[in-house]
Amino acid sequence: MKKWITRNLNKDNAIAVSQRYELPMLLAMLLDIRGVTDERDIEDFLYGDTLTASPFEIKDMDKAVERIQAAVEYGERICVYGDFDADGVTSTALLYSYLSDIGADVIYYIPSRESEGYGMNKGAVSKIYERGVKLIITVDNGVAAVDEVAYAKSLGIDTVITDHHAVPDVLPDAAAVIDLHRKDCDSSFKELSGVGVAFKLVQAIEGEYADIEGLLENYSDLAAIGTVGDIVSLRGENRVLVRNGLRHINNGDRLGLAALVEESGLSGRNISAGNLSFTMVPRINAGGRLGLSQKSVSMLLTDDEEYAADIAAELSADNVERQQIERDILSDIDSLIRENPSIVNNRVIVVYGEGWHKGVIGIVASRIKEVYNKPVIIITLDDDVCRASGRSVAGFSLIDAVFSCSDLLIQCGGHPMAVGFGIRRENIEDFITQINRYAQLNPIPAPTLELDCKLNPSQLSVELARGLSLLEPYGSGNPTPLFGLYNMTLRDIREIGGGRHLRLTLSRGESTVYAMRFSTTLAEFPYRVGDIVDLAVTLDINVYNNNESLSVFIRDMRFSGQDEDEIISSKELFEKFCRGDDITPDEARSILPSRQEFAVVYRFLRAENGFNYPFDALLYRIGGIGCGKLRVILESMNELGLISISEGMYDFKIGMREVGAKVDLGSSLIIKKLKEVSSYE
Repeated sequence: MKKWITRNLNKDNAIAVSQRYELPMLLAMLLDIRGVTDERDIEDFLYGDTLTASPFEIKDMDKAVERIQAAVEYGERICVYGDFDADGVTSTALLYSYLSDIGADVIYYIPSRESEGYGMNKGAVSKIYERGVKLIITVDNGVAAVDEVAYAKSLGIDTVITDHHAVPDVLPDAAAVIDLHRKDCDSSFKELSGVGVAFKLVQAIEGEYADIEGLLENYSDLAAIGTVGDIVSLRGENRVLVRNGLRHINNGDRLGLAALVEESGLSGRNISAGNLSFTMVPRINAGGRLGLSQKSVSMLLTDDEEYAADIAAELSADNVERQQIERDILSDIDSLIRENPSIVNNRVIVVYGEGWHKGVIGIVASRIKEVYNKPVIIITLDDDVCRASGRSVAGFSLIDAVFSCSDLLIQCGGHPMAVGFGIRRENIEDFITQINRYAQLNPIPAPTLELDCKLNPSQLSVELARGLSLLEPYGSGNPTPLFGLYNMTLRDIREIGGGRHLRLTLSRGESTVYAMRFSTTLAEFPYRVGDIVDLAVTLDINVYNNNESLSVFIRDMRFSGQDEDEIISSKELFEKFCRGDDITPDEARSILPSRQEFAVVYRFLRAENGFNYPFDALLYRIGGIGCGKLRVILESMNELGLISISEGMYDFKIGMREVGAKVDLGSSLIIKKLKEVSSYE
């Protein structure tokens, strides 16, 4: 369960903005909520279409330009050294394309995720040397490649690094190290992705009087894909890149992207940043996860329509294969959790298994994080060095947590929300202990769901949704507006889409709302007609036969009136007890159930003949018994053979067992332990 919170609003300021710019009040409120409050920020956010910051405010940009221009002038061969994800692929395509256009002798190289791993490696440098390269320019990597840059230098190869990842204590001995996170970098905007940094490099090479509009026309489509793919904040210069890029993608200006649009089923639609994120970026990433990213780069660069279509089809096939691999790994992990539920009681969930595809484990970590609202690390076991990928939750720096275990690791990189590292098999259990000890000393924030504001259902209209369009493109740092509809009565539930989705009818007062709940079947839906619920919704406009109607999409849903703070703290206490952490006698007593409470739960389950909906629904249906206490009751009943529990990532099922002799509740081990702790003084 997440705690629903409404973001802060200065209503007086929103009223002033609404009046000054003649904006709908809701739009002015959303600008204030996002921190877009002064005149320049508002105009840039709503209408800004060009880059204004000088690229030379970035540390070492002048050195990079000087070295690259010398290489072009003297005909030295240049290698653009990229990465295998969408950010790295588009960075490579952008810089290679530009250098080719200005007459450079340029090649590109992207390492294989499977055989080489992330970033520069000496084997790749040797191959590049054999091809006569005198200058390597890294994109979306390189800031930690101290040994590799030194090796290149020993071969007579200079390196210019462009990166946006965390900066280590020691920088490579390169001709230039461009990374906005250097402490000595005074750049005004720090949140560019790798492709954004590459674009700024191109802007700098063009010089003080660069044709920014021309550069945006030629390269912003690539910059948009990489920026969205790397989930950086869609504010400032990123917003300019994505807004311009979407326009060119919608115009079909680049054959490779037009082919990918067709293959993704987006033809004829107005493509949004969300479409990039959920349909196009995964296809580009799939090439790097399962094959070679070179084909993604070649698709983005080609002038051959048939070739572009062939590569786009290959990437779609790779993506389908990736999805199946992902499902298989999730199934394995689901089984592990059923067998050993204590895995998910840890503060940082760490799961490992044999043979999991190292190119997919990052996505799997993200999926599990969304289920449990905790940082997650997935490790695929190997004979020598095992590979790991992790994803975090807001407010907990996973890179700092992993760095605290550096004595157990081989290589490590990433940022607060995502990490990758190597580890030997024999160190994994020590790593799990150590990183959870770090999390104990550096608490993980309780999970939250941030609503922009609450709406009265009577306010919902097509006009309201239309007024939100100026906030686009949406993404990290500028999320799709999320609204709360509270105390809604569920009136009707209809299956649509062959039973894969639900259409709900809800009401409050005189207002009726029709809302969609996607990817939920009737069998999985824990709510009943007559329930009073709260909804977190997004709004859109549906156009059919030239008629517009409002679409309401449910992103989250809960029973009204629950005490979220109590539920979350009680759940955390139960997990703390299960981990074997020390709890106080008072804490033990707060989750120690009475015989009467046992009876209430058992009678309910007997009347329902078990329960096949999420735990939160059981907590609500029974009522009056705290989360941690209910968990203790269920664990005791399961231990004593009264019920069976099957709990995985996506389901929670309780079955009733036939009981012969009378059961002594006090004989339960979990009850004995709680009584023992509760009696301490």
